[in-house]
Amino acid sequence: MRYLPQTKKSRKEMLQTVGAKSIDDLYVDVPKAAFVKGKVNLPDHQGELEVERYLGAYANQNHAASAGPFFLGVGAYFHHIPASVDHIMQRSEFLTAYTPYQPEIAQGTLQMIFEFQTFIAQLTGQEVANASMYDGATATTEAALMAMRVTKRKKIVIGNTIHPSYRGVLKSYMWNFDGEVEIAEGQPDDQTACVIIQSPDFYGAPHKYEEIRKKCDETGALLVVVVTEIVSLGLLPAPVQADIVCGEAQSVGVALSYGGPYLGFFACQEKYLRQMPGRLCGMTEDADGKRGFVLTLSTREQHIRRDKATSNICTNQGLCALAFTVHMSLLGEDGFKQLARLNHEAACRTADALTKIDGVKLLTENFFNEFTVELPKPSKDVVEELAGRGIISGYALDDNQLLIAATEMTTDEDIQTLAKNLKTVLA
Repeated sequence: MRYLPQTKKSRKEMLQTVGAKSIDDLYVDVPKAAFVKGKVNLPDHQGELEVERYLGAYANQNHAASAGPFFLGVGAYFHHIPASVDHIMQRSEFLTAYTPYQPEIAQGTLQMIFEFQTFIAQLTGQEVANASMYDGATATTEAALMAMRVTKRKKIVIGNTIHPSYRGVLKSYMWNFDGEVEIAEGQPDDQTACVIIQSPDFYGAPHKYEEIRKKCDETGALLVVVVTEIVSLGLLPAPVQADIVCGEAQSVGVALSYGGPYLGFFACQEKYLRQMPGRLCGMTEDADGKRGFVLTLSTREQHIRRDKATSNICTNQGLCALAFTVHMSLLGEDGFKQLARLNHEAACRTADALTKIDGVKLLTENFFNEFTVELPKPSKDVVEELAGRGIISGYALDDNQLLIAATEMTTDEDIQTLAKNLKTVLA
């Protein structure tokens, strides 16, 4: 993207248009403590060669997941991506394609989106799925907003084991409602728009939905199920009891990439179709009877009046959705289930090895590929010391707890290395 500098005159005209006296007026809602005082900690102007060396030195400090034993999850998981996924993504007709505003000339992109929706609907046990979201956190917030539109209510009940980042994004969105929305924990009542639960939850435990489904039916609230590890749906039952299923699909075809871009997904019951955010791609026939793909629903602000739009989703993670679709096509149903089994088995072997260490207690009784243990020492200190040994041991929680993930990429040697070094650190 080109850098387009602004003149003093153009800045002044833009400020007058929005009714601001100065640029500082645009940041009145940012807490004063968040502002940087003094100069930014960056070097003075340098040449291109010097800048490349400087930034390259920073980049070399990163520790790639493949560089050693890696047991970090927390909503972003280290999985194998076949080389063919990247090969297909790099094809110019996919890599350079943008949102198909003229669908008739983007049949390949639309077919990919349709197949992506089909995969998501099958995995989640829902009737319809959209053409992807930004990420799992924003997809969860869109689910809450959709539930508010459907029920005409403004109370959201959220489980206490929801991913903290998802909870934070939800609160950030709802802040704009000036206190009209209540975010609470506990049981739904007749003012509740939806109940949001995560499975497997933040600590790795899967959940059943029968009891909460009954509560939702009694109160008229919608049930939203969040899935941050989509591979778990290859082993755990699909959340068919839910009204909306959303979450993160990064685990299939999309690399960790230090936080993004990722791939949110969103599926629901067909009766809520017109309140669903984003876009929907459908399959039809042309005048000659040939199969074709079209955008059948685009209830977003770029296509209809803003006051009637269901969301401000302006695009979809098309390239990430393509990666997911290619990888899923290569796996097939049997391959996806086998992948899930490999993940679960790796986690079980890891848990067995760690719980043999004195002082290590398994806190997550049932889990898929992520679980929580309690250590006899502060988990943050343990994580730091193991990181110094080239081992990414997991995510440090409060109260000496450590959240550990294992995938098909976790080898027996990785597990033994972690166990051996953790035993030494705890001694």
